[in-house]
Amino acid sequence: MSISLSSLIFLPIWINMAQMQQGGSNETEQTAALKDLLSRIDLDELMKKDEPPFDFPDTLEGFEYAFNEKGQLRHIKTGEPFVFNYREDLHRWNQKRYEALGEIITRYVYELLESDCNLKKISIPVDATESEPKSFIFMSEDALTNPQKLMVLIHGSGVVRAGQWARRLIINEDLDSGTQIPFIKRAMDEGYGVIVLNPNENYIEVEKQKMHKQSSSSDGTDEPAGKRERRDKVSKETKKRRDFYEKYRNPQKEKEMMQLFIRENGSPEEHAVYVWDHFIAQAAAENVFFVAHSYGGLAFVELMIQREADVKSKVTAVALTDSVHNVWHQEAGKTIREWMRENCCNWVSSSEPLDTSVESMLPDCPRVSAGTDRHELTSWKSFPSIFKFFAEASEAKSSSQKPALTRRSHRIKHEEL
Repeated sequence: MSISLSSLIFLPIWINMAQMQQGGSNETEQTAALKDLLSRIDLDELMKKDEPPFDFPDTLEGFEYAFNEKGQLRHIKTGEPFVFNYREDLHRWNQKRYEALGEIITRYVYELLESDCNLKKISIPVDATESEPKSFIFMSEDALTNPQKLMVLIHGSGVVRAGQWARRLIINEDLDSGTQIPFIKRAMDEGYGVIVLNPNENYIEVEKQKMHKQSSSSDGTDEPAGKRERRDKVSKETKKRRDFYEKYRNPQKEKEMMQLFIRENGSPEEHAVYVWDHFIAQAAAENVFFVAHSYGGLAFVELMIQREADVKSKVTAVALTDSVHNVWHQEAGKTIREWMRENCCNWVSSSEPLDTSVESMLPDCPRVSAGTDRHELTSWKSFPSIFKFFAEASEAKSSSQKPALTRRSHRIKHEEL
């Protein structure tokens, strides 16, 4: 069993306190002895050894990692995959290191969207002033002008940003499984315009201005000077002890930040509606297709609730991957549920083979297996089936028939619910 450095240093204090209690020392002697022990501890040196500073590189090269030809993140020198537990027994430091790498990954994927996928970064709100918080989405050159097909991609909740399905997959597996890039490239190869939403970019963070607290002072007119001095001394000692233990508990206290939300994009649901109103609704495409993962499915259902007629008139098919939407909690009406049964399919996490029908208690869209029981992998594993589903839906629409999906998937007959 490993013992941390801080435990070893504070062990004599605990032993000494136990001895004082057993020896019947009075309170004054105990306090003096404890102060003497604490004064011998170099707290700054202790913290330096126990938890290194949160000072991490801001590039992949700085981390000594790079993506190889297979899109796998590997150490430049050893060729090994990313190691989370870089330092033993320092979980918080390891987590901060992982988050710092994640921010680099986000920027790296943004660069790939522009350089490899030839997407354009579009700032929102479209009428934003120079000083207000802004977000952005990515679009292909023909996103609004393509007369035939438009594909819209929505990721889930959490730390992921535009172009990602799962950061963990990007870091531990590869770019294909963790990003939307394969979807984007195939869509463009098949003649789709593409819009990539960024539903988690809801605010910017700025450091809180340090407020100078006004120290309350007593005029002391009704108490003797000696009593006032003793009270002030006790107050200073209390503050000193509090600061000491706070520094030990949280030696690298992070800056206090405040969130400035982006106008009309303060949540994934708001973002989906905003992008619909200002971009998708203006698109020339006869057939609009959505791919929505996890919370992205909930955002799409909310979009339907708020823009039902418009969505029905433009959207041909929706591929959900392990969507967390709930038509009851979101109060989706009967007409929405009926439309979803005919035009949506949810590829859910399951150990069954890909496209195997999966039972559902919800009266919305058919559910089929994504061929994996890992939530974050459902988009990648269902990749070929999704494009087949869209092709069938497009063909069925052009021939005024129902999508072929309804013949191979479990149909849920809950019209009376």
